[in-house]
Amino acid sequence: MPQVWDEEARSGGGGGKGAAAGMVTPAPATALLGSLAGWLSRVADPPAPRLCGAPGGPPVTAPRVTLRDGRHLAYCESGVPKEEARFRVVFSHGFTGSREDSVRASQEVAEELGVYMVGFDRAGYGESDPNPNRSVKSAALDVEELADALGLGPKFYVIGISLGCHAVWGALKYIPDRIAGAAMMAPVVNHWWPGFPADLAAEVYNRQEVGDQWALRVSHHAPGILHWWMDQTWLPTSTVVAGTTPLPNKRDADIRTKLKADGTFQQKMELATQQGIHESYYRDMMVMFGKWEFDPMSLPKPPCPVHIWQGDEDGLVPVVLQRHIASRLSWVNYHELSETGHFLSPVPGLGDTVLRTLFS
Repeated sequence: MPQVWDEEARSGGGGGKGAAAGMVTPAPATALLGSLAGWLSRVADPPAPRLCGAPGGPPVTAPRVTLRDGRHLAYCESGVPKEEARFRVVFSHGFTGSREDSVRASQEVAEELGVYMVGFDRAGYGESDPNPNRSVKSAALDVEELADALGLGPKFYVIGISLGCHAVWGALKYIPDRIAGAAMMAPVVNHWWPGFPADLAAEVYNRQEVGDQWALRVSHHAPGILHWWMDQTWLPTSTVVAGTTPLPNKRDADIRTKLKADGTFQQKMELATQQGIHESYYRDMMVMFGKWEFDPMSLPKPPCPVHIWQGDEDGLVPVVLQRHIASRLSWVNYHELSETGHFLSPVPGLGDTVLRTLFS
């Protein structure tokens, strides 16, 4: 199918000046998605979520805070007690993750530095209530409300991993004065961010598996039918959800093979999606790859240090796009890891390095 500019790219949607603000997308495919979305939005609503603690829903087993809109966020604390901490951190987990994920720093380093860390189930994951209006901004405000509910003080640190880094970008945009420092580990990118050169974004996008190209395309252009699309076995869908994405890095491939062999991959998926896969995985895709209100590459310098760690053999986040982001944002401290893939938290010693670097 010939590749031509879609309407969003041609018009510079998203606020980009001079540069194409979108992706190269097959125009017939975009038109098809528009027509399909109009019909399916009326007949293919996703099932209602099974709320934790509600009749017939999963039980509540974790501590939770109540937000202003009545939703609950489940959380998990680690490190030193927050009353004794020098540094207080909110951790935003990645795609398929949970409140129990972390940078995997050693307890010895956490105690030496005086680090308190709280991970939380992002909205719709695990035991946190879904948010039908989830966005990059709401993710940042959830972080802020969690920090306030736990009494972390006027300023705190944020660390995100993989897709969970959209909450960190959101924090730098919407609550920069609350952030003492930020770290992102293999942050997922949106190919439609206006700051990317259109030819580079298109080249990288088209290197993906066909199913991933379509999953992102639907997430961006027709999010209302994403649940239906992902439920069709005859359509090309996400290899990331299926756990079949080709991984060029040996450590990544070995880790995934082990997780699938011992049942951990399935267990994590069941826990993350217990209130509904639409409220967790699919809303993640709609937010991350949808139409952002801002371009991270247009953010002004925040009043805090910002670090990005990226592996040069990442099979999920193209290193060339991460390098471009770092080249556009002079205030980002960019750390590229040689012969390293996407799964950064299991890299020996990296969790300790992240904490020492962030708090130096």
